[in-house]
Amino acid sequence: MKIGLIQERKTPPDNRVPLTPSQAAVFKTRFPNIELVAEASPTRCFSDAEYQAAGIHIQTDMTDCDALLGVKEVPVEALIPNKTYMFFSHTIKAQEYNRTLLQTILKNNIRLIDYEVINWDNGQRVLGFGHWAGIVGAYNGILTYGLKSGDFNLKPANQCKDFDEMIQEGLKVKLRPIKIVVSGTGRVGKGSIEVMQKLKIRKVSPQDFLSQSYDEAVYTHLGNSDLFERKDGEEWNNQHFYTNHNQYKSQFEVFYKKTDVLIHGIYWENDMPQLFTKEDTQKPEFRIEVIADITCDIDGSIPITFKDTSISDPIIYWDSSLQKAAKSSSKNTIDIMAVGNLPNELPRDASTSFGEKMLEFCLPALIEGGDSILTNGTMTKNGKLTDRYAYLQDFVEEK
Repeated sequence: MKIGLIQERKTPPDNRVPLTPSQAAVFKTRFPNIELVAEASPTRCFSDAEYQAAGIHIQTDMTDCDALLGVKEVPVEALIPNKTYMFFSHTIKAQEYNRTLLQTILKNNIRLIDYEVINWDNGQRVLGFGHWAGIVGAYNGILTYGLKSGDFNLKPANQCKDFDEMIQEGLKVKLRPIKIVVSGTGRVGKGSIEVMQKLKIRKVSPQDFLSQSYDEAVYTHLGNSDLFERKDGEEWNNQHFYTNHNQYKSQFEVFYKKTDVLIHGIYWENDMPQLFTKEDTQKPEFRIEVIADITCDIDGSIPITFKDTSISDPIIYWDSSLQKAAKSSSKNTIDIMAVGNLPNELPRDASTSFGEKMLEFCLPALIEGGDSILTNGTMTKNGKLTDRYAYLQDFVEEK
C-alpha cells in the first residue's frame, strides 16, 4: 500500500495537515512496508523541506497512491478515480454546496472515509479539530470584545507562532468586569474553558452569574440543560433531548439579560430551538455585545449569524435597532465572530493533536482492514453510498 498526504486546494487555502513531519517519521518506523509520501505544497504549515528532513519523499503526481489523506474538501477536478480518500467532506447533512462533490466521488468509484463520522462504538468521534476551534474561538471572542469596547487590540491568533504565544498575548490585557458565557460541554466547550483558565478569568456558577455582581471579569459554563427546557414542564433528560429536540424551548433569556460576551460552542441541528430570536436583540434588556459563534451555523442556534467569516476578516455586525446587518461596529451593533475554520489560525498545534489520533487509531485501521473504526466513517464504496449513509441517495439524485 502507498499512502499520500495531498496538498489542500480549497480557497482560501487551509494550512493544516493530517500528519506532521515527525508523526510521518514515526509512521515509517511502525509500518516499514507501507510507503508514505507527500504531495508538494506551497501552503502547508509544515514545509516540504520539513517532510523531506523526516524522510518523506515529495512528489507532484499522486496517481500511484492507493489512499490519499487531506483535511478539507477536495475540488472535484482534483479527485483521482478509484482511490481511497480521507478528508472532511461536509456532506453528511446534505449540504447543498457539496452535492457535486459527493456525486463526483460516487461516479469515480472513490471510497470516501469522512473524518467527521469516524466514531467509536459509543458514538464518540475519534478525530476532530473541535478542541482547537474552541481554543481559538474563545480567544477571538476576547479579541472582538477589545475591538468593540476600544479597550485593547489583541494580536490575532493566526499571527502567533503557537498556542503558548497566543496565551501570552491574552495575558497582556486587563478586562473590565464583564460577564462571559461559555456554552458547550464537548470538545469545543472544553477548548474554550481551557482558554478561560489560562487567561485567569474567574469561573462562577450559573446561579451566581445571574444573581451576583463582580469587580472582575467572570465566566460561567452552560450545557444543554442550562440553555433549554421541556415545553411540557417535565424534568430534563439528556436522552429525551437528543431524540426530541422539537419538544424543547430556549430558556436563555435569563442569561442574555446578564451577559456581555457569549462564546458559543453548542452543537446544533435544524430541529433544535434557537437561543433567542432576532427580535429579542431589540429589547432593552438584551445585554450581549459580542458573540464568538464557534458553531458558525448560518441562521442556526445564533439567528443573527447571517454568514460565516474568514480569518482575514473575522467579524460581522448585527444592528439590533434596525434589525439588519451593518457594515461596521457601533453602539447599536452586536459584533459576531463567525470564522468557519478557526483551527487553521493555529495550524501546527491543531495538526499535531489531530495527527496523534490518526497515527494511533485510524492509519493502523486503514492498513489492517477488516472490521474497524473506519466502518462507520466509510460513506461511499464501490460506487455506492454505504448502508449507513443511504439516506443521502435522494440528495445525490437531486430529488
